[in-house]
Amino acid sequence: MTLLRTTADRIVSESDSGSLIETLLEQMLFATGRRASEAEQRSWGRSLPVLARNLVDAGLGEVDMLVEYHLPLTSQRADVVLAGIHPATGSPSYVVVELKQWSAAYKYEGSDDLVEVPGMPGGPKSHPAAQVQRYCDYLADFARAIEDQPDALAGMAYLHNANDPSKVSDLRAYPVSMSSQLFTAADREDMTTFLQSRLSSSNSSGAAADTLLRTAVAPSQQLLKVAADEVRDRPQFHLLGNQQLAVDLVLHSVDQARAGDRKRVIVVTGGPGSGKSVIALSLLGELARRGRTVLHATGSRSFTQTLRKVAGHRAPRVQKMFKYFNQFMSADRNGLDVLILDEAHRLRETSVDRYTKAALRTDRPQIDELIAAARVPVFLLDENQIVRPGEMGSLEQIERHVAGLGFEVQHVHLDEQFRCGGSERYVLWVKRLLGLEEGGPIEWVPDPQFEVRVAESPEEMESLLRRRQDDGYGARMTAGYCWPWSNARPDGSLVPDVTVGSWSRPWNSKSDRRVGEVPPAPLWATESGGFEQVGCVYTAQGFEYDWNGVIIGPDLVWRNGAFRTVREANRDPDFKNRTKIPDTRFDLLVRNVYKVLMTRGMVGTILYSTDSETRQKLRELVGGA
Repeated sequence: MTLLRTTADRIVSESDSGSLIETLLEQMLFATGRRASEAEQRSWGRSLPVLARNLVDAGLGEVDMLVEYHLPLTSQRADVVLAGIHPATGSPSYVVVELKQWSAAYKYEGSDDLVEVPGMPGGPKSHPAAQVQRYCDYLADFARAIEDQPDALAGMAYLHNANDPSKVSDLRAYPVSMSSQLFTAADREDMTTFLQSRLSSSNSSGAAADTLLRTAVAPSQQLLKVAADEVRDRPQFHLLGNQQLAVDLVLHSVDQARAGDRKRVIVVTGGPGSGKSVIALSLLGELARRGRTVLHATGSRSFTQTLRKVAGHRAPRVQKMFKYFNQFMSADRNGLDVLILDEAHRLRETSVDRYTKAALRTDRPQIDELIAAARVPVFLLDENQIVRPGEMGSLEQIERHVAGLGFEVQHVHLDEQFRCGGSERYVLWVKRLLGLEEGGPIEWVPDPQFEVRVAESPEEMESLLRRRQDDGYGARMTAGYCWPWSNARPDGSLVPDVTVGSWSRPWNSKSDRRVGEVPPAPLWATESGGFEQVGCVYTAQGFEYDWNGVIIGPDLVWRNGAFRTVREANRDPDFKNRTKIPDTRFDLLVRNVYKVLMTRGMVGTILYSTDSETRQKLRELVGGA
């Protein structure tokens, strides 16, 4: 998808007449549902005509220019992709262009990958050559039309206002390759030579642009090989019982679906720690080894970014195989062999939100988009982890929808329990405590596999957890969403919103970047520094740590022989609308939230309630444990 397909000849003509910006504004409004910002309009008006005139001067005025080219299955856009014919091979040839108006730029604190631009707010920026190189790598990995044409892609960053070479000399330290060329206003002759070596002056048919715009989207065989080497042979992937059954069933179903040209849907259910994500990563590696087109997707930013970091630690290319549920609105039907949908209890009713492009705004259910994208969609879910309004990933809902489409569903339930020390007793105790299992709360019977304690104060809970850290364990504190959540201060420090008496701590950071010792929001549960903040369900869900401290807020209290939810005490903005979220739905969601929070620990959990009557009941249930 591209915002505008044009040529350099046309841009020169339209920029002279003043109609270029109006054309782009109309296309932006149609494609995204929003009006382009002033900064975007300035960039178009100042950069595109310069590039176009350079192309015309180089005799490349007829080459197709794909302006604001949308990289498939991402939210990223390349400024321009030039599409034409290679002068030596006669094959399609593409040059990805990153345009910058910078007149000066310097290394940021000695980094080759980050730069600072004088007068530009917002901190350090990515090196433009690194940025365009990543775009090229992504296209090579996902645009199937150029998968077997290694010479089809090139990339260049063009700093067309940088007339003084000394003011951008720092940028020359970045390694130069065919996909990371860097040119400035002082390098126009070299840039012309480079472009003429990649693109022919004749492009009358526009076939190269057609090929790219119509290409099937799926991971390339090269990317699958890297993923197989990186993911499949990890030693921690030891599958047991129904975990292996689920993997074997998916592999069998892929072969059957391809041979019979039919779709088969597989649903794997299991509680926390039952091995759903181990199954997901094992499948990703094994399917990649077999050369099957496969992607992994979740609805959780924290979970996805952590998987990208872990699975792609040695091979960053693999990170591109981890997507989000809402990135398949325009995916090719059956374009993948397998789509692994981890944490599928976080499916939304629709992928549309306020950022969705106008051209994609439909009432189509998100589940329909995901099922359509692969021959074998695999849903992995825990029904007791639906914690947000609009989430609808239950087994019954998926089965009903799939039956309506006329497809077959196969279900595997995981009985194994690996989280909470493998203590099935503790998971059952939590469910009974929260009313998610019939029979009411029961006393906790000490289990050698898992420890449960009740703290008398948040200070005691934190002190106990710190002692566990001193013994070499990992630990985190979480809480129900019962306190406001302020933005960080101008200096980046966090506001201690979670306050109980004289004790207070901040929520985890909202930022995607580390600030001092504070980890980025998606990595709060896994990176150093996270213990000093309190996590919420959205950052804790999907993760585990050795010791787990849970603050039960005033939205869940013990009254008249049962746990009751208190709507007025909850601060989650997603729960405020009583019309959309009636009291019965709110009650279940809050109980699910605490079930998620209370099942993150691998060795033990320390509970604290802000309500004295509730603390008394917890002491009675836990006893001398």
